[in-house]
This record gives sequence, C-alpha cells and structure tokens, in this order.
Amino acid sequence: MQIIADFEITAWDEEPELTHVRKRFTGGMEGTSVARLLTAGGEDGQGYVASEVVTATIDGRAGTFVLQHGGIGSTDGAVLFQFGMVVPGTGTGQLAGIGGTARYEHTEQHARLTLDLEL
Repeated sequence: MQIIADFEITAWDEEPELTHVRKRFTGGMEGTSVARLLTAGGEDGQGYVASEVVTATIDGRAGTFVLQHGGIGSTDGAVLFQFGMVVPGTGTGQLAGIGGTARYEHTEQHARLTLDLEL
C-alpha cells in the first residue's frame, strides 16, 4: 500500500552536527514524529542520516514505528543519494509488523513523505 502524507516541521533544534526535528503529518498518515539527524557538510554538498520515531494512524490503524533515512545532496540542490526504510520489528499497537520504504520530498510547493508499506 502506498501512503502519501504532507508534513510540516513544528520544531527544529540544532546543535553542531546533531539536529532534533519534530513533524506533524496529514493526509494518508495522521500523526507526529521526533527525529534525530546527524548532519555533515562542506563546500560542495551536505548529507544527513536520521532515526525518526513516528506516532500515527494509517488506514485506521494506530501505533508507532521507526524510520531510518538519509541523503546526500550537492550545493545546487540536486539529490545525489537518498534512502529510507521502516526498521523491522519497531511497529507497535495496530502497526505491529509494519515494514516498507520511505521517501522524503521537499519542494517550494510542499514537504511530503511517501511510504510504500506492508501492514
């Protein structure tokens, strides 16, 4: 099943190389998340890896799960590499057993998460 959820960042607490981000999701997934991002960057690009605990309702099922995702981009905004996965075994409640992939997209029009899930 594919789920598309728009999100807004509700908090961004940045320390050197470590950032805590809170999000609110709407659409195909309703809920919130807390992510810890490890970031790195230089003159020609930047990258991050993250663990994100999601508390949400998907297709009428409520629970939590963990996403791990990351990406590397160039200074001109091109995405050079991106990954995202539901960590197996992290689903709780009615989302126990959840698995799949995650893809984040940020444009001027929207911030969006696409999940290809097995529930």
